[in-house]
Amino acid sequence: MRPMVGGWSLRRRVITLLTVVGVLLIGLAAAEAAMAARNRTQIDAVLNQTGPLRVQSQELLNAVLDQETAVRGYAVSGDPADLGPYETGLDREKATVAAMRGLLHDYPQIGQELRTVEERTEQWRQTVAEPVITTTEQEGTSAGQVLVTEQARQRFDQVRSAVDDLQREILAAREQAASNVRNSSNVLVVLLIVAALVVVVAGAVLLLSLDRMVVRPLTGLASQVREVAEGDYQHRIATLGPPEFIRLRDDVDAMRQKIASDLAEVREARERIEWVNNQLQKQAEELTRSNRDLEQFAYVASHDLQEPLRKVASFCQLLQRRYAGQLDERADQYIAFAVDGAQRMQRLINDLLAFSRIGRLTTGFVDVDLNKVMGDVAGQTEAARQYADAELTWTELPVIRGEEPLLTNLLANLVSNSIKFRRPDAPPKVHISARLVDAEWEISCQDNGIGIEPEFADKIFVIFQRLHSKDAYPGTGIGLAIVKKIVEYHGGRVWVDTDVPEGTAIRFTLPARPEDVEATAVTDSAEQPQEVTAGDATPADEASLALPEHPAGADQQDRADGPPERDRTGDMRETVG
Repeated sequence: MRPMVGGWSLRRRVITLLTVVGVLLIGLAAAEAAMAARNRTQIDAVLNQTGPLRVQSQELLNAVLDQETAVRGYAVSGDPADLGPYETGLDREKATVAAMRGLLHDYPQIGQELRTVEERTEQWRQTVAEPVITTTEQEGTSAGQVLVTEQARQRFDQVRSAVDDLQREILAAREQAASNVRNSSNVLVVLLIVAALVVVVAGAVLLLSLDRMVVRPLTGLASQVREVAEGDYQHRIATLGPPEFIRLRDDVDAMRQKIASDLAEVREARERIEWVNNQLQKQAEELTRSNRDLEQFAYVASHDLQEPLRKVASFCQLLQRRYAGQLDERADQYIAFAVDGAQRMQRLINDLLAFSRIGRLTTGFVDVDLNKVMGDVAGQTEAARQYADAELTWTELPVIRGEEPLLTNLLANLVSNSIKFRRPDAPPKVHISARLVDAEWEISCQDNGIGIEPEFADKIFVIFQRLHSKDAYPGTGIGLAIVKKIVEYHGGRVWVDTDVPEGTAIRFTLPARPEDVEATAVTDSAEQPQEVTAGDATPADEASLALPEHPAGADQQDRADGPPERDRTGDMRETVG
């Protein structure tokens, strides 16, 4: 069952709880402050009002007693010096009463008792003390003692009784103030305990609320997320709690659904990839089988087919040498046709076999210095260059990753083609150069020959495609197809630049080594490479122009434009088509 998303949010609940607790604590703090002020007032009443009043009431009693004793002594002795305590007691009485009146603002009952004491004291003085003093002064001690009667003593006892009532009232007020202090202190303690309980209860409620509303939902959500993380992507995530957690659950579940959808797509893609891989594996097996058939065909072409061709060519040449001039002219022509056809067929088979071996019989890529390769190419094409009075030059060439025999074959085909397709009115000039473009070396072979029309720029790289008759330019038409296959095998591309003003410019690219790219990036401007001419090679260079040794079964090349070798019956070699 899907929980309701509505209700108070966690933030609202926490804020409400904190607000309630804060209001309670503020109220308790205000009550405690009021109670503390009241307690302070009550303590002040005990210490600064009722306490001093009690002491002053005793002083008042002492002052009245001193007056009564002085009057009684004066009536006996008649000595005026005995009236000194009376006058002093009277002054003390007045000072004490004045001091007590300053403390009686909050105690009207005590003030009433104090007025009673003053009235009775004044009555005692008017009815007893002053008559005794006056009579003793005028008539002597005997007359004065006559006035000190039982009635006079009763009058003074009334004064003493009034002072006692005053002291009892002061004591009662003091006991009440002390009781109030104790009560307010107890209330203050209770308020402090209540505040502490509020804090404790609020903390417990907050802790339980967090456990119920935060910890448990988060723990349950984390547990379900771990289940999903362990691979159960179809497990629907559900949790209870405040709206924030409900939204978090919805977001996490949406992420889970997105991951599950993506995984389903990945599984489908994996299944498709596996199906494609199976198809590719089948095609690879088919290609392997086809390659085995091609290898078998190449073996047959290089052995079984060449043997009959050599026999046909050999016997036709024998017929040509033995019966030349003995038959009619037409017979000699037929024999020449047969010899030429057999030799051309042999060249076609050799070139086709060489074309099929490119990329199949590999020795692995190594660092190849194209300057050394050009030295080998110059040696291979020396006879053709001498025959055509051709000039071969090249600038400083790079070191690349590749197979040296294939790269030698590539450049030899291009140079031989440039020499072959020359103009009759000018000696051929062939120049090889290179430049770094991005991460590739762009190598150019440019000559001053007959050139290529733009509409035939792509046709010349098709196997067995020829733009001229075999009588005008000999060859099998496979040389540039071999060039293209070698270039593509090394990861490059080849094309004809039709924008040159004269002759033909064939350009091809080869991947540059990373260190060459980095060095070129550091060095913005390099020195102009020094041109090397085949005819001007140093002795060390001449050593590099020696023909390399080819293993048995390797591609055999012929000097295309050299004089025909009429006395050979087979194994004809040609450099280009």
